[in-house]
Amino acid sequence: MVIDRLVVGSYAANCFLVYDETSDNEAIIIDPGAEAERIYQKIKDKNCKVKSIILTHGHGDHIGAVEQLKKLTGAEVMIHPDDEEMLRDVKANLTNTMNGPDVSIKVDRTIGDGDVIEFGHIKADILHTPGHTQGGICIYFEDQQTLVTGDTLFYGSIGRTDLYGGNHRQLINSILQKLMPLDDDTVVYPGHGSSTTIGFERRKNPFIQG
Repeated sequence: MVIDRLVVGSYAANCFLVYDETSDNEAIIIDPGAEAERIYQKIKDKNCKVKSIILTHGHGDHIGAVEQLKKLTGAEVMIHPDDEEMLRDVKANLTNTMNGPDVSIKVDRTIGDGDVIEFGHIKADILHTPGHTQGGICIYFEDQQTLVTGDTLFYGSIGRTDLYGGNHRQLINSILQKLMPLDDDTVVYPGHGSSTTIGFERRKNPFIQG
C-alpha cells in the first residue's frame, strides 16, 4: 500500500491518495479539500484507478474539491450518515465562509462504524469517532498498521469542538475507546500537520493524559 499526501488549500488540509501497487493501482482519495486539478494530476501521474472518495467529515476544508474530483474520476463519494446533511448545506459545512467554492452535494453511499472498504487487495475499516463532528470517522488499515484520522487526532493535539456538531467529551471518548486500543506502532495520518503514531500520542498527547 502506498499513501501519497497532498497539502491542499488555504487551510493546509491533508488529502491522501491511497493505492495498491499490486492490483493495477486501484485507489481511494481521502478528504479532497481543495485543488482538484492538482489532485487529479497526481492520480494520473501514479496511473491510479480511483474507486472511492472518502470524507472523514463534512467541513469545507476537507470537501472543497469533491464535486470536481467526482466528475473527473467517476468515483463514488462516501461519508458517515451523521454528516450527510452537512454536505448539502453550505452553512453547516462552512464552504460559504471559506475561500473555495460553495459545496452542496449528495453522497453516493454512507459508511458507518464497522464497515469495510476494499480496493485492490487492501481492506480499510471504518471507525466512527464523533466529537469534531457527529459523523467524524477514522480509516484503519489493519494489515498495514496505518490510521487516517481526519480532524479527530493530530500530532500532539485533537480536533476542535466549537463548530457545528462538536462535543469535546465525546471526542475524547472516541479517541480513548476507538484509537488508543490500537498498537503503539500504528502510524497516524491526520487531517492537518505531520504524521505521528498511536504510541507517541498515548504517551505525550496532553489532551488524553490522565
